Amino acid sequence: AMDGAPPPPSPTGLSVYVAVSQLLGLTLLTTTGVWLGRYRGGVAWHSPLQFNTHPLCMVLGMVFLQGDALLVYRVFRHEAKRSTKVLHALLHGLALVIAVVGIIAVFESHQTKGIPNMYSLHSWCGMAAFVLYLLQWLLGCGFFLFPGASFSLRGQYKPQHVFFGIALFILSITSCLLGITEMLLFKISDSYSHFVPEGILANTLGVLLVAFGLVVGYVLTREEWKRLPLAEELALSMDFKTLTEGESPGGGS
Repeated sequence: AMDGAPPPPSPTGLSVYVAVSQLLGLTLLTTTGVWLGRYRGGVAWHSPLQFNTHPLCMVLGMVFLQGDALLVYRVFRHEAKRSTKVLHALLHGLALVIAVVGIIAVFESHQTKGIPNMYSLHSWCGMAAFVLYLLQWLLGCGFFLFPGASFSLRGQYKPQHVFFGIALFILSITSCLLGITEMLLFKISDSYSHFVPEGILANTLGVLLVAFGLVVGYVLTREEWKRLPLAEELALSMDFKTLTEGESPGGGS
């Protein structure tokens, strides 16, 4: 804040919803670990358990970290815009790295066991989510993080970036739900309909994924909770527009 004044408080209710989202996120990660550890033998690399790395990485990267990356602009609303951009990009980048590990795990596991790849609806949606997420990250870095894009280009691309950010988050959660169902039908198809503990736990994980998505989506779509530009950022934005578009700061926009 200017002149050493404390930053204004967060909007009413925002902190509560963010806290609930983190509680749900940590709970869904714990539930994933318990499911894989108690009923699927745990997680290991270059072993029959390598496949289990896939759901763990996808829930951690493509859901939890992606969701937190989307919340950055709501949580750090009084920090410098540049720092918030970097954190936003780093969290998305970390999610991508973890997702790559999960994709390698499933492909290597399928190859070892002689299972075909990319035939199911889960795999189609999951791969589409990953490829589009990578493209979204590269475009976001190119337009907003690194210098070069003009003011008008940034303005034109921003609505698409925001829309696809939320859309890919939804697609990622949908892919996880399809994956959970597919895994249950492969592993416990004979007993799933009898409400066995593993089925109930996996269904609970699915509900937690939906709840996490709903809370994050609610925070993102509350108009009054959007991050407002700081005074110095408005000045810098006008300077940037002048440099890239050749307009005077007093000109119309």
